[in-house]
Amino acid sequence: MTADETREGLSGVGEGLRDVRAELPLARAALARAAERTEKLLDALPGPRDRSARQRVGAEAATDAARTLRAAFLDRHVDAVYDELTDRRVRHLRLDELAEAAAAAFPGLVPTAGQLAAERARPQAHKEGHELDQGIFFSRVLRSSQAGPHLLDAMVRPTRRALALLPEFTGTGRLDLGSVRLERTGAVARLTLCRDDTLNAEDDAQVDDMETAVDLALLDPASEVGLLRGGEMTHRRYRGRRVFSAGLNLKSLHSGDISLVDFLLRRELGYIHKIMRGILSDDEADWRSRTVEKPWVAVVDSFAIGGGAQLLLACDHVIAAADAYLSLPAAQEGIIPGLANYRLTRFAGPRLARQIILEGRRIWASEPAARLLVDEVHDQPDLDLAVERSVERLRGSAVLANRRMLHHAEEPPDEFRSYLAEFALQQALRLYSPDVIDKVGRFSAASDDRRGGARHV
Repeated sequence: MTADETREGLSGVGEGLRDVRAELPLARAALARAAERTEKLLDALPGPRDRSARQRVGAEAATDAARTLRAAFLDRHVDAVYDELTDRRVRHLRLDELAEAAAAAFPGLVPTAGQLAAERARPQAHKEGHELDQGIFFSRVLRSSQAGPHLLDAMVRPTRRALALLPEFTGTGRLDLGSVRLERTGAVARLTLCRDDTLNAEDDAQVDDMETAVDLALLDPASEVGLLRGGEMTHRRYRGRRVFSAGLNLKSLHSGDISLVDFLLRRELGYIHKIMRGILSDDEADWRSRTVEKPWVAVVDSFAIGGGAQLLLACDHVIAAADAYLSLPAAQEGIIPGLANYRLTRFAGPRLARQIILEGRRIWASEPAARLLVDEVHDQPDLDLAVERSVERLRGSAVLANRRMLHHAEEPPDEFRSYLAEFALQQALRLYSPDVIDKVGRFSAASDDRRGGARHV
């Protein structure tokens, strides 16, 4: 790409700002033309890893200008776009379905399935970064007071996979989903995280299994309380001991197998949000409440790192072993730790929250500060009894009504949605930032020697 070609491309994209703010038919055509022009500029270059420094600068300038147009288009038309994709908010499309529909109906707005598949085949450092356009799209959808609440409702409906498996679980009381085992004993739905090959480090597949398991626990009429606990590990350092979570699998991120939509956004709007708010039923005639909710207990036998610690903030009661610890090292490793920035200040206060998130402070269950994050601390032999006492307490008749009011006061829906809107964009930017790519590559290489590719974020 020559300097003249870059200037010509940028000029064409820049002049399109007026056009993408015009009426929708003209704006969508202008957006498609601008995106096609940018793609032609990129197609004329070598792949991202083979570009010269000058070519990288030109490519970044062209894609940045195109993203300026996408953002301007959505700032003007997001509600009309969302209404078209959902038949005026009659259809409830999940994140991946909405992105796919947008790619088909509005060429150039978000990446196509083909573009995403090509990106997925590359290591993170060699991608073009098309997911950034998804970040722009979802940030604007969630920011909208019309589209945003509708998308949140779509994401708290039970998944098709869960509905298909529900008869088997209600009939047998047990199910093995792969990375999560689900078993009902008495009135307790016990979710056991069992990826012993990665110390329960999360990836796209585990997020899918977790959402399915949470849905089943909520849908099962015989279950009154949900319990989250790590299974026993086979790793030589933790052999025979339960591990809650090592966070995000950085080896999967390095290889390009962690997605913005199916992991980073889905886990927050999907199973973690369902733990907090419950699932939405289709019974519009139920004037009492359309959500099915249950209280949740979490048990940390050894550690809850990154996403594991984030998950604890959504649970009603947390029990930890005396030698366990919690940490959120995402800031040191370059990304945003989910909704921890939103929730942790409420639990721990602003000073301790900054120490944990910005400075990477590890909180041991035995120290006084842990009582802000953990309800009970016990020696290992006493954990099982403490768990059974806890789930029994949460079966109280007024528990559900009171937890609903607590969540309404602590996380008003509009505030929750506002955070998610900014998170969608900022996490996409961090996912493709040079420092994250460099750190992920180094951590992944080191983890191969230490523990089979698992590493926390």
